Amino acid sequence: MAAADSPSAALRRRDLCSRGIRLAGKMRSDVVDLLDSYVEQQGLDASASVAAVEGVPVAATEHWHEQTRTQRLLENLAAYRAFRALLAQMLEEQQEQLGEADAALGRALAAVLLQVSAFAYHLEELLQLESHGPPSEEVAGPPLPPHLGLFERKLRGLGVLRELAQWAVRSARDLRQLSRASLGSSSAPSPAESP
Repeated sequence: MAAADSPSAALRRRDLCSRGIRLAGKMRSDVVDLLDSYVEQQGLDASASVAAVEGVPVAATEHWHEQTRTQRLLENLAAYRAFRALLAQMLEEQQEQLGEADAALGRALAAVLLQVSAFAYHLEELLQLESHGPPSEEVAGPPLPPHLGLFERKLRGLGVLRELAQWAVRSARDLRQLSRASLGSSSAPSPAESP
C-alpha cells in the first residue's frame, strides 16, 4: 500500500478523481436529457412513481461516511457494471419496439451506455491505483427479469435512468471525497485545489 500513498500516486489519484468528477457531471447532464426524451417518447408521466426495480443499484446509502475509499469505489464499479447491462437491454428493447422512427432516442441511449462503460473503466483505474484490482465482472448483478410487458419495461427504463442520474451525483461526491483524501496524503496540500 506504500505505493498508493506516495506523492506521485496521490497526484495521479487526484487527477483521476478530477477527470472522473467531470465525467460524472457530463453523464448526469446527458442522463437527465435522455430521461426527458424517454418520458416523452414512451408516453409516461414525468412524475410517475416507480417502485424499486430488481437489479437496479440504489445510490442512497445510510453509512456513506463510514465507508473507506476502496469500498466506495467498489460500490460505484458494481453499480456501473449493473447499469451497463441494464442499458444494453434497454437499447435492445428500444430497437425492437420502436424501429427506425425513434432512432434519436436509441442514439442517446447508446451514448449514455458508452459513458457508463467509460466511467466503469475509469473506476477500475482508480482501484488499480488503490492497489486493489477490480473484482471479476462475472458478479455484475442479478439476471434481468425475462418476461415483462411493454408498460413494465417502460417503467423499468424510467427507474433505471432516474437511479443512474442519482448515481452520477453520488459518484461525483465519492470522487470528491477521494480527492480530498489524496490532498491530505500529499506532502503540501493546497486548500485552493479542494473541489
